[in-house]
Amino acid sequence: MGQDFLSNIDLFLCDKIDSKDKLTISGEEVHHIKDVLRYSVNDLIHATDGKGTIYKCRISSITKSKIDCSIDEVRRYDNHFRNIIFCIPRLRTLDRLEFALEKCVELGITRFIIFDSIRTVIKGAKLDRWHKVLKSAMKQSLRAWLPTIGYVKSVTDIALFAGRRVIFEQSARTPFNQFLAEPAFSSKVEDIYFVFGPEGGFADEEIAITKKCSFVKLTNNRLRTETAAVTAAGIIAMELA
Repeated sequence: MGQDFLSNIDLFLCDKIDSKDKLTISGEEVHHIKDVLRYSVNDLIHATDGKGTIYKCRISSITKSKIDCSIDEVRRYDNHFRNIIFCIPRLRTLDRLEFALEKCVELGITRFIIFDSIRTVIKGAKLDRWHKVLKSAMKQSLRAWLPTIGYVKSVTDIALFAGRRVIFEQSARTPFNQFLAEPAFSSKVEDIYFVFGPEGGFADEEIAITKKCSFVKLTNNRLRTETAAVTAAGIIAMELA
């Protein structure tokens, strides 16, 4: 398979793999393929199952509700960051949160938890909207793993999950890239929850959960939550990919 397999292409999410040489695309993707981008029968397109595989395929039939394709080539991709979970607080401005999600997906992060903090101004989940943001970012950046996202009502809920917790703190002594290089660190053995502080910081009641956490710093200056998340994702992409 040539080096340009993923160069200058449109990527679509397929619903099912019918066999080793056939797949089906349905739902919103059909309208985008046939009405917006004007693909026709016999045209080549690329599709992913969202589980690590991208297919180069040829359209064999188009109906109002589905597109059937024959598979020409297959490429499988590892999820290098499968055990890394970004825990991002719900932000006052939805656009800032969605920006962080989008850019983190582009950099390879595939698991997210949105949490409400005591000082969160706007609370609650918008999971359908967030799923669309993640899906769009995955396709735009030609990623093969469909990101997942969950929601918890408080930061203390994160303490209940099995795995290791890491909190970004400006006053921490350990730089993030140094932490990632430590022999004790492994993103492939256990789930690691990277927790980003909310606007206004954690309340006293929330700080209690940090006693069993590791602390790292990104920079010597204070960053907005969304900037910290994107910066951390960039460092992870450089150090661990």
